Amino acid sequence: MPWYIENARSTTGTALRSRDPSPLSGMCPICIRECGVLCEVGKSALRGREVLYPSPEYYGHSTAASNKDYLLNWGDLQIQVEVLGAEGVEADPEHAIFPNVDITSKAGGVPLKTPVIIAGLGSTEVAKRQWEGIAGGAALAGTIQVIGENVCGMDLKSEYTPDGKIHSCPDLKWRVDTYRKYWDGTHGDIAVQTNVEDQRAGVDLYALQELGVNIIERKWGQGAKAIGGEVRIDNLEQALLLKKRGYVLVPDPEDPDAQEAFNKGIFKTFERHSRVGFPEEKEFIKDIAWLREKGAKKVFLKTGAYNGAVVGFTLRCASQAKIDLLTFDGAGGGTGMSPVPMMNECSTPTIYLLAQVLEGVRVLRAKGKYVPDIAIAGGFANETQIFKAIAMSNLGDGEGPVVKAIAMARAPLTASMKSDYFVELAAQGKLPGGFAKLYGGDPEQFFIGAGELGHNGRGKPGKDIPWPTVGVYTYFTDRIGVGLRQLMAGCRKWKINLLDRSDLASLTERAARVTGIPLMEELDKEVMHKMLDF
Repeated sequence: MPWYIENARSTTGTALRSRDPSPLSGMCPICIRECGVLCEVGKSALRGREVLYPSPEYYGHSTAASNKDYLLNWGDLQIQVEVLGAEGVEADPEHAIFPNVDITSKAGGVPLKTPVIIAGLGSTEVAKRQWEGIAGGAALAGTIQVIGENVCGMDLKSEYTPDGKIHSCPDLKWRVDTYRKYWDGTHGDIAVQTNVEDQRAGVDLYALQELGVNIIERKWGQGAKAIGGEVRIDNLEQALLLKKRGYVLVPDPEDPDAQEAFNKGIFKTFERHSRVGFPEEKEFIKDIAWLREKGAKKVFLKTGAYNGAVVGFTLRCASQAKIDLLTFDGAGGGTGMSPVPMMNECSTPTIYLLAQVLEGVRVLRAKGKYVPDIAIAGGFANETQIFKAIAMSNLGDGEGPVVKAIAMARAPLTASMKSDYFVELAAQGKLPGGFAKLYGGDPEQFFIGAGELGHNGRGKPGKDIPWPTVGVYTYFTDRIGVGLRQLMAGCRKWKINLLDRSDLASLTERAARVTGIPLMEELDKEVMHKMLDF
């Protein structure tokens, strides 16, 4: 039985009548007419293309991900703890305590208090709803927040020049200002991501010259899993405006039949797609040089989980353009309307992708070529996964880990959404009974990070600092930060750049074959024998 069934997925709100589906098709062994259960085939007959996407009724209030088992996950690697000696601190019980572990990092030359960044969150409705939580939390936690693609194009209040360039965008300005409201000016920064549509509209120049943004991140052909989708529009006038601005709308809002169907409620949302773009090496190098001429202090690039040839091409371009940070995003999550079949069945899963990237970095370093800092994204949610990715990326050449930060999106969004919802429940007196009994019925009680924030001069949580912001800050610092320190202390490593592949062992042959990290039963055999030679 596979981990998921081809013809029934929770992400699309579909199910089966039978408990023993056909392994090949995912259909019930006996399909009958008199069945009130909607499988993917049945629901597709009624709702068509809507079934390609995560349940549309939750759009703007949800994130989605693949539920496919890629046969290699972070659980296939085991962290190896140590007892002999210490690195990065004096081997003294008075000093070698886990709170003293240094987890600070630099990604693209930007100092980070914790080695995580929030990847591009742009015009998706869920990102806008949770912006204060994620951006404010990122700033307070001392890390980078990337504003994702299409924000200016989606803002109904954006003003354009006669030649189609952005003159003003209140939404983009608000997002930048929200981050900077909580930023200490040193750790982390706000970055603006640009895709094909954004570049056409001059969003990069507007961000640099009008908003004083320091970092521009280019994005290659990703959108919603390589096809440039992203959002749903529930307003006909807005759909018409977006088409006028050059976006691809499905169905066509100018089509009278589509307008009639929309007005009758046959379908409730238009899909807005953007173009994917086709990068060219020489043009990319020129483009990065141009961005720096126009005032970009740092230039990043984010790309998806494409095949090995594209990984090589991306590293080649990034090296020649000398970009500051390169983010590879593994399959298969999404924050908007990435097609479910594509999240499950397309692209390279995160660990496989990281192995490919590391092989490319080995080749570049052997040739003496420039290697940008690397961030890896794709389903990260806790400190053990972060530890393993960073440790795996240390190639043992004296340069330290290749991966300088882990890029996250769904997890911090969840932290913000959950915080927001539980504050709402508390105001209504509807908190789950067991939760209230354990942690109290007031946000000042159940947000464990509130006390710390209330004494750091940033203002009063719940008044000056929104509770979702407190939640994301707490997730990054009090969970991931503390958890990472504990893991590193267990390995007797007191600085993040000391993590290496010897801190890991493979539990499966597949993990060993893909990552090159030895199997648990093969690890340290010779050393153990030498220890016993006395």
